[in-house]
Amino acid sequence: MPTAVQNSNSSEATLLSLLPLRRGVLFPGTSLGLGIGRPQSRELIKSLEQGERFVVGFQRDPTMQDPSHADLLPIGVYAKLEKLIKGPGGSLRAVLRGERRCEILSVAQSHPHWRVSVRDVEPIHAQTPETEALASLLADKVAAVTAGANASAIGLALKAQRNRDFARFSDLVASTLGLASDKEVQILLCQDIEERLRLTLQFLGEAEAQADVKSRLSDEVQKQFGKHQREAYLREQLRAIHKELGDESAADAEGEDSLRQRLEEADLPEPVRKVVDRELRRMSQGAGPEQHVIRNYLELIADLPWAERAELSSDIARVATKLDEDHFGLDKVKERILEHLAVEQRVSNHRGAILTLVGPPGVGKTSLGQSISEATGRPFVRVALGGVRDEAEIRGHRRTYVGALPGRIIAALREVKVKNPLILLDEIDKLGQGWMGSPESALLELLDPEQNKHFTDHYLDLPFDLSEALFLCTANTLQSLSAPLRDRLEIVELKGYTPLEKLAIARRHLLPQKLREHALEANSLDVDDVTLLAIIERYTREAGVRQLSRELTRICRALVLRIAREEEQKVETIAIRADSLAELLGKAPFVDDWTERPTVPGVATGLAWTPVGGDVLFVESSRMPGKGRVEITGQLGDVMKESARTALSYLRSHAAELGLEPSMLDDQDVHIHVPAGGIPKDGPSAGITMLAALASLFTNRLVRSDTAMTGEITLRGRVLPVGGITAKILAAHRQGIKRVIMSSRNQRDVDEIPDEVRSEIALIFVDEVAEVLQEALTHAPPVVPHGTSSSVSRGLQA
Repeated sequence: MPTAVQNSNSSEATLLSLLPLRRGVLFPGTSLGLGIGRPQSRELIKSLEQGERFVVGFQRDPTMQDPSHADLLPIGVYAKLEKLIKGPGGSLRAVLRGERRCEILSVAQSHPHWRVSVRDVEPIHAQTPETEALASLLADKVAAVTAGANASAIGLALKAQRNRDFARFSDLVASTLGLASDKEVQILLCQDIEERLRLTLQFLGEAEAQADVKSRLSDEVQKQFGKHQREAYLREQLRAIHKELGDESAADAEGEDSLRQRLEEADLPEPVRKVVDRELRRMSQGAGPEQHVIRNYLELIADLPWAERAELSSDIARVATKLDEDHFGLDKVKERILEHLAVEQRVSNHRGAILTLVGPPGVGKTSLGQSISEATGRPFVRVALGGVRDEAEIRGHRRTYVGALPGRIIAALREVKVKNPLILLDEIDKLGQGWMGSPESALLELLDPEQNKHFTDHYLDLPFDLSEALFLCTANTLQSLSAPLRDRLEIVELKGYTPLEKLAIARRHLLPQKLREHALEANSLDVDDVTLLAIIERYTREAGVRQLSRELTRICRALVLRIAREEEQKVETIAIRADSLAELLGKAPFVDDWTERPTVPGVATGLAWTPVGGDVLFVESSRMPGKGRVEITGQLGDVMKESARTALSYLRSHAAELGLEPSMLDDQDVHIHVPAGGIPKDGPSAGITMLAALASLFTNRLVRSDTAMTGEITLRGRVLPVGGITAKILAAHRQGIKRVIMSSRNQRDVDEIPDEVRSEIALIFVDEVAEVLQEALTHAPPVVPHGTSSSVSRGLQA
């Protein structure tokens, strides 16, 4: 690079304002438009008087926000403001006119704007024949290379050359060439006019060579491809550039050869082989813009396991042992899984139904799939379907779309590289439905054993045999699934755990796991069964054990902190008992006060089913003088409201049997409310609960506080069966209920209830509403005055 200042006059320094530029160069005699962004620069531009001169400096580092003297080039340019344009949002744009070079001696201030000490610099003139020859040669070439662009600037430059003003001539030419910033800086810093002309001529020659190469490459590409799309044109230009430089990489060719070899060695079905051969021919001939798409497609085919299989274990006893080791209880669920696996192994082309594990959160649905995978030797793939709204997520996008990808199933097989994995379709009940199509419909072919032998992904567009894969689905509820999809699934229900089952799970699985996760010894924590039961009953209220796991994690964290604080003292074993749980876990959120229900008429206890297990709800009713109107609140659905009206109609039609005056019902307004009004509730199973509450209200007889009920009623007084019996009875057991009333036709549903629960709850089966009232209502009116009642319920479907 030329010396920055080769000659300077002895003029005294002058203090002027500075406008530093991050990039680019303003040459003397030229104009430059730029945006003004930095606060100091904006202050400078706003403060300039008409015709006031300032200095334009040039930064070495464009990222420097507040440049010092060392951050600036030693040469600047005197300039004046030609035009100031104010844009929207307070933006400023200025047009500057360069005058002559100057030397920047120091930065005097930086606020409110920069001011620098400068002095004039004079160029080194050498009126030699060589200087004139350089100028003449430069003038001859500049018009040809610039191809008529910026004609006015070129005209001014040539005029300066004719006037033998070679300094101005070189600056004007340099400003028209569109040079890189580093090259412009070299010309700016060069004060020897002859040397400046040489530099400009050198850079002009490089621009000329570059234009020639570009033109030749453009002609070559046009001859080969004609009028291809812009993307293909640019790709071929890049290839031609590599060839021109003699630097063409063989990586692409090697990649294509490797891909071709993989496809030739793969055991592909005959239809797939034909498609592969066709696409390979297209790729070798150069498919233009589709080259990249074809290669990605062929790589997918090469990666898929068309014939690769995992070696499976046929030891059913081993699977049973693994399930028992990882999961406590669930005997009937395990038995059904073992039956399914036994048939799969015995019949090679078995087309059995797809097992679907349905149950509340935290009961072990996903972990059951992992245990089956480990025991059978099938690689485990989890495909999360919660929130999926696009059918293409399952079946892929067609390759005609930009950025197309295969669906999740084909992508999973590509990942595991075997065609017989265990594919867990998790949370199929959480599938959404958007304008892009229904992903649930895409599952119909996937989960049909008669069709998935020829599953076709839109991206792959070839049939792929999924019949050897073991599909396992999980869901919290089946209500959101369509009938055609449910028809393809074999449902295996997982009920909630009893407190004793949770105790065993915590003792055998959760507590040892948490101790390992926190790097604690097995004997470092002493928790007896009474304490674990207290955690289960006071700090959790769930069908599964997920919250219990979190509470045990909190205990382990507290234990680790205590050990860290007492590091100097050796802590061997820390005992935790029920009376110390409040210190570790805080105040217990659940209290066993369900048997102390309000002793007022008009309140009955019901049972509800939710996607997270069973629950207890209260139905409250009150009456007041009026005209027989009915008010129903609690965010109830239409079915539940109809149950309330049915119950009231039954009371009106059977008032005499209950010892009521018919006029009493006509002269009283009734308000029925189900607490937890912020939670939607619906379903017919609260029918007998509403009837019992209303009968209690009008007869002034209490509903037994130890009794809960569930069942649908008819106008004839029949009690009909409802669903979710096991989950509801487990919820009643958790809340301390001792008696449950239900339809006699639900007797077939109680076989799956654990013996420990059945031994503590009396199950009362009825056929008629009269039997409900006989079992639920006390025989005497209350002996205590009316009080207030409160009840809590969560996420209910009666």
